Amino acid sequence: MKRGMLAVAALAAVCVSQSAGAKTLEEVLKEKGVITEEDYKEVQKNSPSKYKLGEGFNFTSSDGKFSSSIGASYQLRYTLMDLDNVNDTAAKQAQDFSKFELRRIKLLFNGYAYSKNLTYKMSLNFANIAGGTTNNGGLLEETWINYRLFDELQFRFGQDKVQFGRQFITASTAQQFVDQSIVTNAFVPTYDTGLMVHGKIAGGIFNYNIAGFGGVGQNTYRTTNDNALAARITVNPFGEMKYSESDVEYSDKPLLSVGANYFRDTIFIGESNNLGFAKSTGWYGIGSPLMTASQKFSAGESLDFNTFGIDTAFKWRGLSVTGEYFSGEADGQQSRHKLRAEGFYAQAGYFVIPKKVELAYRFSYLDPNRDVLNDHWTENAVAASWYINNHNLKLQADYTNVHKQSGIASTKGANPTDDNQVRFQAQILF
Repeated sequence: MKRGMLAVAALAAVCVSQSAGAKTLEEVLKEKGVITEEDYKEVQKNSPSKYKLGEGFNFTSSDGKFSSSIGASYQLRYTLMDLDNVNDTAAKQAQDFSKFELRRIKLLFNGYAYSKNLTYKMSLNFANIAGGTTNNGGLLEETWINYRLFDELQFRFGQDKVQFGRQFITASTAQQFVDQSIVTNAFVPTYDTGLMVHGKIAGGIFNYNIAGFGGVGQNTYRTTNDNALAARITVNPFGEMKYSESDVEYSDKPLLSVGANYFRDTIFIGESNNLGFAKSTGWYGIGSPLMTASQKFSAGESLDFNTFGIDTAFKWRGLSVTGEYFSGEADGQQSRHKLRAEGFYAQAGYFVIPKKVELAYRFSYLDPNRDVLNDHWTENAVAASWYINNHNLKLQADYTNVHKQSGIASTKGANPTDDNQVRFQAQILF
């Protein structure tokens, strides 16, 4: 662990020194008083290429009709897991682990073409193909084109995050902990390909998203008519609130957001998919094996999934509070059997040193099968983050106590387990 901490600290020191490095010619001339602040801004505005920290390198055509930005983000992580194998002390020693990983390594492209109303985005996550195998959903993540008729009415086609769950919609680089809650992991559909209608009303006080997706997840396609529907609405009574968990901006006025979302899909048992809730860590993947013989779905049966969620977030002067509740149900079309699940998380953070050092706490609760006992999963987590340069360069650390009741405990024994997890992460955006 000491080596991991030293490596992370060394990386931060290198990045800090580099961030204070080379300056552009325009910056030097402005500092020496050769050109004014207005001259500097005009040069930057008309420059065909420029760089902005966190957004990457931007290239714009001379006629202004085409623009493209290229950037990247790294998340380098160390994890120490102390597993609580209460039935076998020897097994405990064998199963404890620590690992270094390239958690997310992304190359990001975005811009507009022919008109500023026709925008596009493509993100490639190379960590998903590390070691020559495909992990998670594959290389392509957000890959879409968007046409803005006006702010209140826009159309997006391609692969995108299904707009379900505030924490999932929030970029991983803008989160308060090293990673998102287990409850978010359990309920969100993740990425999918489809068509979305969305917009901002009254300057972002009201936002809406309505979308139809293929229904089988990231980089996976189906040709049946069993597609998915997703809808989300948010209300920001004090003005638009960005999807960013920490109040690193140190908001000078209170910001509040309240959201609700719905997701419906139909899949048949055995169908290949990349849906988050159907994976081994998703509510369906955990809850369905716990069903009794009289509850189980039939082999090859089609299942209707309906998932609901509500969320709220608040920020003001370094304080941030976020919470979400999810409810999911899978209904067998032939057997008429059903599986019900629910979960929630609540977290809060505060900058003890404004805009630089934040402490946070999160509680998560997951019940993957509401009709059986002893299957609850809870987590208590604390985190500390050092924002060296906003979200562009930060170091994070968190500790989590992972409690699983006997029904889903890793040992599958008669006793619940309490695992302890420690994580360190260095993040850089450029």
